Amino acid sequence: MAEAAWSTDTGEAVYRSRDPVRNLRVRVHLQRITSSNYLHYQPAAQPGKDLIDLATFRPPPTASGHRPDEDEEEEAVIGWQEKLFSQFEVDLYQNEAACQSPLDHQYCQEILKLEDSDGRKNRRIFTYTDSDRFTNLEEHCQKMTTAASEMPSFLVERMANVRRRRQDRRGMLGYKKYEHVLCTLKVDSNGVITVKPDFTGLKGPYRIETEGEKPELWKYTIDNVSSLAQPEEEEREQRVFKDLYGRHKEYLSSLVDTDFETTVPGALRLFVNGEVVSAQGYEYDNLYVHFFVELPTTNWSSPAFQQLSGITQTCATKSLGMDKVAYFSYPFTFEASFLHEDESAGALPEWPVLYCEVHSLDFWQRYRVEGYGAVVLPATPGAHTLRVSTWRPLELGTVAELRRFFIGGSLELEDLSYVRIPGTFKGERLSRFGLRTETTGSVTFRLHCLQQSRAFMESSSLRKRMRSVLDRLEGFSQQSSIHNVLEAFRRARRRMQEARESLPQDLVSPSGAMVR
Repeated sequence: MAEAAWSTDTGEAVYRSRDPVRNLRVRVHLQRITSSNYLHYQPAAQPGKDLIDLATFRPPPTASGHRPDEDEEEEAVIGWQEKLFSQFEVDLYQNEAACQSPLDHQYCQEILKLEDSDGRKNRRIFTYTDSDRFTNLEEHCQKMTTAASEMPSFLVERMANVRRRRQDRRGMLGYKKYEHVLCTLKVDSNGVITVKPDFTGLKGPYRIETEGEKPELWKYTIDNVSSLAQPEEEEREQRVFKDLYGRHKEYLSSLVDTDFETTVPGALRLFVNGEVVSAQGYEYDNLYVHFFVELPTTNWSSPAFQQLSGITQTCATKSLGMDKVAYFSYPFTFEASFLHEDESAGALPEWPVLYCEVHSLDFWQRYRVEGYGAVVLPATPGAHTLRVSTWRPLELGTVAELRRFFIGGSLELEDLSYVRIPGTFKGERLSRFGLRTETTGSVTFRLHCLQQSRAFMESSSLRKRMRSVLDRLEGFSQQSSIHNVLEAFRRARRRMQEARESLPQDLVSPSGAMVR
C-alpha cells in the first residue's frame, strides 16, 4: 500500500493550553529512506499522479524479506526542556577542561552518569534547551511579512549582527552542516504553544535531504503523545480554576468598592477629562500654555485637593500650511459640583470658564505673552473640541516691538479673568476704553465632560426641579453668547444716543440722524 505524500507545509502552528507545560510530550520518529544511489533514481511518473509515493524510494527486499535500511530509524519521546545529548556534546563535556559555566559542569556530571549506566539511548535525535548555547540561524533571515520584495530594515540587520556576534563569542555547539532542526517548541506565560513545523497528524511525513559527498533522504514525523488527564484530575483542576477566578473577581471588586458614590439631592457633579491639543498662528516659536478653570462664586465648589490650573511643556512649532502649529497633547482633569438653591424659574445659573494664556520662550529663557483667551465649558456631556481665539495687549511704536523682540517681555494682564467679565466685578458697566489689543492665534482644547446627578434617575418633584435647571444649563453657552452680543448693541446704541443729545439741534435731522 502506498504511503502518504510528503508534507511541504513547514510553517508554525499555535496552540493554547491551560495544562502545565511540564506535561507536554512530543514523539519524533526519524527514518532513512534511501542512500545516495537511490536519491538519483527517479521512477517514471504514473498517469494521473503528480507526486511520487514514498514506497518507490525503498530498496527492494532481499530473498529473505529483510530490507537493508529497516534498522536505520530512531524514535524519541521528549518532554519540555528535556535534554538529550548529541555525540558531539558527549565528547565535549567529558573533558572537564572544556567546561566553562556551571551548566557545562552540570552536563559533565550527567554525561558521566550516563556512561556509568547503559549510555545514552538516542543516536541521532538530540535536543537544545533554552539554556544551551544555540541560536537558530534561520531566525536571522526570516521575513516579517509575506511580501516577496520585503527588504530588512536597518534595525533588523543590526540586531541580527548582534546575535551573530554573541553566538560567535559564546561558541557554537556541534557541526552545523551535519545538524538539521526537526522541530522547534516555544511556550509563553499565557499558555500559548508554538510548534514549527506542525504536528504531523494525518498529513504526510516531512523530508530532509542531507548534503555532502553522499547525500541521503530522510523522513520524520512529529506527534503529540501527551497523556490525557483523568476525569478526577480534570474535575479537581476545574475547581482550582474556579476558585482562582472567584478570588480574582473579589479582588477587582474590592478595588472598585461595593457602593457607588452618589451626589447629594439637588446637586450636579461635573467631571472633565481634557487635553490641550495644540496652539497655532503665533508669532514666535517655543510655546507653552498656562490655563485654569474659574468656578462661579455662587453654588459651585470643588474638592480641597482639586487642582484647577496647569501649565504645559514648552513645545517647538512645525509648519502646517501657512500656520505654525505646536502640538502639546497635554492631559488634565478636574471635578466640580453645582448645588441648586435658587427656586425662582427665571434664575439662570452660571457655568465654569476655562482661561488660557500662551507664552513663547527664547534662547535666553525670556518669555513673551502671545495671547489671552477664555471659553465657557460645554454644558452638555460628551466629547467636545473647542478652539479658543486669543488676543494680546498691544503697545504702539517701533521701540515697543524692538524691546519685545530683543529683550522679551510685553504688556500683561494683572488679572486673567479680565479677558471676560471678572467674577469680582460688581458694577453695571465694565469699561475697556483705551486698551489696545491685537488678535493673535488660537488654542485647541479637547474635552470629555461627564455629569452625575440623582435627577437623572429619580422620579419625584426633585427630578422635575433639577431637570428645569439642567435644561437651562444646556442652553447657557448659547444664551451667554447671545446676551454678550445684545449687550454690546445696547451699549453702542446708548453711546450713539448720548452723542446725539450732546450735539446742537441744527446738526440733527427730524428723523434723529446726524447730518453734516
